[in-house]
Parts: sequence; C-alpha cells; structure tokens
Amino acid sequence: MGSPDFAVPALRALHAAGHAVVAVYTQPPRPAGRGQKETPCPVHRAALELGLAVRHPARVRRDTAEHAAFRALDLDVAVVAAYGLILPREMLDAPRRGCLNIHASLLPRWRGAGPIQAAILAGDAETGITIMQMEEGLDTGPMLLKGAVPIGPRDGTPAIHDALAEIGRRLILQALDEQPAAVPQPEEGVTYAPKLSKPDGALDWTQDAAALDRRIRALNPWPGTYFQHAGETLRVLEAEPAPLDTPSPPGTVLDDAPRIACGQGALRLLRLQRAGRGAMPAEAFLRGYALPPGSRLG
Repeated sequence: MGSPDFAVPALRALHAAGHAVVAVYTQPPRPAGRGQKETPCPVHRAALELGLAVRHPARVRRDTAEHAAFRALDLDVAVVAAYGLILPREMLDAPRRGCLNIHASLLPRWRGAGPIQAAILAGDAETGITIMQMEEGLDTGPMLLKGAVPIGPRDGTPAIHDALAEIGRRLILQALDEQPAAVPQPEEGVTYAPKLSKPDGALDWTQDAAALDRRIRALNPWPGTYFQHAGETLRVLEAEPAPLDTPSPPGTVLDDAPRIACGQGALRLLRLQRAGRGAMPAEAFLRGYALPPGSRLG
C-alpha cells in the first residue's frame, strides 16, 4: 500500500524477494500535465510493470465493502509506505501479522505527513527510517527496526528521500524475514511534521540566512520556495548562506551575486525560476531579469 516514488523500491524489493504480493493499493489516478490526462501514481505504474493487481479506492475509512474485500485477500501482512489514506481498525486488524509501516523518520521524532522536510527545516543532524507496527494513532505504533542517515549541510529533500527509500527497502525485507519484537515508542521526544502547502514556501527575509537556506533545501521540489518582486512570483531552487558586510534591511538586494540581506546574515541565490519558464543559474537568470542592488524583495 503506497503511492509516490518513495514506496517504489520497497514494492520492487518485496516482489524480487519472492513474497506473494497479492494486491497493490495506491491513490487513484489524478489529472496531470497540460492536458490534465488521468495519470497513475508511481507505485501504480511499477505494479503494472510487475504484473501485479492494483486497487485504487478513493477512500477506505468508512467503506465497508472495501473492508470486506481487503479481509478476503487473506493476508499474512500488509506493507504500507506513504499510501496517503488513513486505514481504519477493520483494515489494520485484517492481516494476520497486521500492517507494517515504512515511516521516514526516527520515531517518535517527526510523526505525521512531512517528516523528511521537517527534519531538514529543524536542522537535525540525522533522520532515518522506522519500521512500525501500525495502530489507529498517528504514527504511534510500536517499532520493529530503525536505520539512520546523516543530513549533510547541503543536503536537500531529494537526496534524503532517495537515501531513506533505499533504507526502507532493506529494512522491510529484514522485518518480514526476522520478525523482530516490537518495542513501544518512548513518550519523550515526540514531534509532529504537518502536511505542507504552497504558503509554506514563502521566504520571509526577516528570518536568519541559515533558516532560509534550510527552507529552500527542505521544500524543493515541492511545494517550492519563492518571493515576490515587481508583481512576479520568483522561485528559488538553490541558495547558500553568505556574509553580510553592511547591515541592511531584510530583503535588500546587496549586489549582483545576488546576495539578499536577511534578519541575520545574507543569502546568495544560486538558481531561480520565473513562472512558466525553466530554472536557471542566477548569473544567466539576471541577464534576462533585473534585481538591481538596493531594491527590496517581498
């Protein structure tokens, strides 16, 4: 049970290891692209390549027919990775060994929908994967296995995402083979990673440069980070902290680098994008778009 790219390595590993994958549950196909054509999610596409049966109910929480169909699969275990729908008790209890979740954090830190981004935003030194026995609470179930990965000073969500997907692939096979004892999560150290939306990507220049750098690394490619200038929304895809030689109001363009004054320090913009255009290195971007030194960014 999964939907995005993060869950694909685990699906392929389960299939390659000889586990009998009797069904794959994913989010329904969604309109995508300029033609808004109904497009299956990455797990759906991978399942079709592997010749596996795919189910994509729009909702499952109160669908008693779907609960019955799930029970009829007569499962030993269900593996869940970023599925996107909340499973009710009727489904959690149906497999003989329950439902195992591949969660992208070192629980109990960063329960919730955006754990990778939350870890980068907070400046955590590491994050990881927890294989967890699911229960009705939000990522509250007992833990079976953990695997950690460091978060480097320039790491962003794509690199951490791929590293965690690989760890999840390995650990779920280990959990199924070894059946380790489940350990309750500690009560201390619980934090929550909320679901992200477009407004979270707005850059607030009154924050310090290190915090803005983490936001850009955490929120790209989605929901993206941006600022306003001359009535346009400009995306920032890459940046780095830089020294602030002369105190200036936050949001001031300091030079042609361009460096932007922040609440503390400055931020050098490295890759930018206008709406409807391709992303460009800052030097090339500024040949076609002016950010004059002394101007203020919104």
